[in-house]
Amino acid sequence: MSRPRRIIVDTDPGIDDAMAIFFALASPELEVVALTTVFGNAHTPVCTANALRLLEIAGRTDIAVAEGAHAPMAMPFRGPADFVHGGDGQGDASLAPPSTRPVLEDAVELIVDRVMSAPGEITLVPLGPLTNIARALQAEPRLAANLAGIVLMGGNAFCGGNATPAAEANVVNDPEAADIVFGAACPIVMAGLDVTERIVMTGAQLDLIGEVDHPRAQHLAAILPCYRRFAREASGLDGIHVHDSTTISYLLAPQHFSHRSHQIRVDTGHGVGRGKTWPRTRPAQHGDDPWAGRPPVTILTDADVDAVVRLELGRLGVGL
Repeated sequence: MSRPRRIIVDTDPGIDDAMAIFFALASPELEVVALTTVFGNAHTPVCTANALRLLEIAGRTDIAVAEGAHAPMAMPFRGPADFVHGGDGQGDASLAPPSTRPVLEDAVELIVDRVMSAPGEITLVPLGPLTNIARALQAEPRLAANLAGIVLMGGNAFCGGNATPAAEANVVNDPEAADIVFGAACPIVMAGLDVTERIVMTGAQLDLIGEVDHPRAQHLAAILPCYRRFAREASGLDGIHVHDSTTISYLLAPQHFSHRSHQIRVDTGHGVGRGKTWPRTRPAQHGDDPWAGRPPVTILTDADVDAVVRLELGRLGVGL
C-alpha cells in the first residue's frame, strides 16, 4: 500500500469545514498533519476552538492545531457568516469548550516548518480565506517549490459569486491573499463554485448521517440543520451544496472530476468586481498582460455527483 498523502488543512470551521475534516480523517489515503485556522465563517479564536473540538470529537487530539490570521492582508474582516453557520460556527450546537490547546507556533510558522522539513511531501488544503497561505509564501520564498501542491476551496471562474454577484466568499474575504496564492509556482487545484454548486447532498442523504452511531456522524447531525435551513431559504434547495469536502473528494478520486486549465488573476480593485477570480481564456492582444508569468491553475468544472457524494457518505459511515 502506498504511503498516505500528507495534508495540512487550513480552515475556518464552519459546518462544511467540519464535514471536510471528518471526511479527511476517515480516509486512510490521507494523513492530516495539522489544522491551521483563519477567520471566515467565524472570528479566528472561535475557529481555533472549533478545530480543537472537532479533533476531540474524532479522537484525534494528536493532530496539531495552529492559530492563524485574524484579519485580511489589506482590509478589515467583512464579518462572520453566522447566518450560514450559526454564531459559534457550528450550528449553535452549544459545544463545551475544548480541553486541548493550540500549539505555540502560529499558522504561518507551522506551515513553513512542516513543508520545509518534508520537501515535496505536503499538500495544503485551504478551506477558508487564503491569508495564512499567502503569508507563508511571503515568509518563505522557497515554500512553493517545496510543496506537493495546493488544493483549495474557493473562487468562481465561469459563474457568478455567492458572497457578492461577482465573488465567492473565501476569495472576497481576502482578495489580495488569493491573488498571491494563485500566482504560486506549484500545482494548484481550484475547487470553486464552478464545481461545488453542481454537487448536492440531498436532504434524504443528510438524514442518513444521523443514523450512524459514531461521534463524528452525531456531531454532523447536530449542526447540519442550520446549514440546511440556510440552503433552503437562500435557494430553495432540499439539501446542501458540497463545498469544502470537494477538496477531499478530489484528493481521493480525481477521476470523478472534469477540469480546465487557465492562469488566474483575482480582482483586487474596490469596485463591484472585487474578489472575482478571472481566468485567462484568450491570448494577450496588446503588450500589457496581467496574467504574464502566472502558472496554470486546474479549475474543477464538473463532477460525477453520485460517485462523489457516495464516497463522502461512505467515509462518514453511511451504508448505501
